[in-house]
This record gives sequence, structure tokens and C-alpha cells, in this order.
Amino acid sequence: MTRVAAVADIHVGVDSVGRVAAGLQHVNERADLLLLAGDLTRCGEPVEAQAVAGELAGVEIPIVAVLGNHDHHAAQTAEVVGLLEDAGVAVLAGTATTVSLDGTTVGIAGGKGFGGGFAGANATAFGEPAMKAFVEETKREAARLHDALVEVRPRADWTIALLHYAPVPETLRGERLEIYPFLGSHLLAEAIDTAGADLVIHGHAHNGSERGVTPGGVRVRNVAQPVIGRAYRIYDLGEPAVREAPVAASA
Repeated sequence: MTRVAAVADIHVGVDSVGRVAAGLQHVNERADLLLLAGDLTRCGEPVEAQAVAGELAGVEIPIVAVLGNHDHHAAQTAEVVGLLEDAGVAVLAGTATTVSLDGTTVGIAGGKGFGGGFAGANATAFGEPAMKAFVEETKREAARLHDALVEVRPRADWTIALLHYAPVPETLRGERLEIYPFLGSHLLAEAIDTAGADLVIHGHAHNGSERGVTPGGVRVRNVAQPVIGRAYRIYDLGEPAVREAPVAASA
């Protein structure tokens, strides 16, 4: 069984050194792969990315990540990605990668995603240029995710879509309805259902819910750390149930 550890929204800063590393102390024994679903830093400063790299230094299993909105804030994403990649983290941005784990190939297609809302209450590319640009950004992110999934699926036994923003409203339950358009988009779920995947991992919704499903039946899990209440959650690919890693909620 392939075990995937996943977490999002760790928001590492220069004053939080050691906190994430402590929570990851036993991840090498409990999981085969670690997924980071964005908001790794507080404000996307390179010094914070260096701190993230330090927190991950003890992780020996493969690590795959996407950036979140916080990681873009300082407009230094190239530097942030470079520092993470130097630390051995595969950072996806509308791209895909495969990881071979004891004869099983896991394909991960990932990107930040974006907002826009969900069917029946979603933004459309009409009116002011700013609104059109907002929706077009989501369309681009969804299209790149779709293409990455199509590219990687034939090469993988299991396929995971890794996002920061949510593809379904179910994992936003607990958040205020007014901010749903800023937390995700149905276009991401459409891309996933059209291309196909076995599991979706995302973060971003700190007050949301863990479990959801796309209209096409793909399992969705919100692994924002405030939601899961622990250092990471473990998922067994191929199993409907979620097995929780026995780590401290404060880690």
C-alpha cells in the first residue's frame, strides 16, 4: 500500500524555526511520499523559503509541493522555487512529475489553482477588464492542471491532483459563504473530472472541512493544517478510508 502524507498552510516564518521539523520527525517511517499543498511561507520571502528548506532537511522520502497565495505575495516566486528545489523539493506549477515507490508509480499533477466560485454562484469573464482577468487566471490554471493530468496519467498507477485552492465547495464548509469565490473554483474540478485523477489534495481553507468529492466522483481532501489539526494526514491510495498519523495536534 502506498502511503501519502500531506499538509498545507504551514506558513513558516523566521521566528518559527523547528516547529514544522518537529512534526515531521517520524514521517519517513509512516509515509512513502510527502505532499505540500501551498502556503509554505508567510509572505513568500526568500528568507522564509530558506527556513522551509531547513524544516524539511530531515525528510528522506520524496517531497512534491505547489505554491499558495502567501508564497506569491512578495513577487519573488522564482527565488522561492529555486531554494525549495535546491533542498530536493519538486515544485509543480501547472506541471507534473512521477515518483516510483516500491514498484508503484505515483503521478502528481499540480498547480496553485485560483478562485472564482462554484457553479450557480461563480464569476464570469464579463464586464470590466479586472473581472475578465480574474476569471481568465482561473481558466489558465484549470487548463494547465488538465493538461498536466492528461500527460502524467498514462505513466502512473495512481494519479494525484495537488492544488492550493479548492476545486469543490464541500471542503469549504465552515468558511463564510461570502468568501467562497476567493477560496476556489468549480473550473478546477471540471479539469480534474475531464482528465481523471484518483485523489485531490488542497489547502487554503483554514476553517473548511477535510472531505469532499468532485462531481465526477474523485475524492478531495483539504489538508490545511488548521483543518487537520496535526503535522500531516496520511492517505492510503486505493483505500476509501483515511488513516490518521499519530502525531501531536500542536506539531
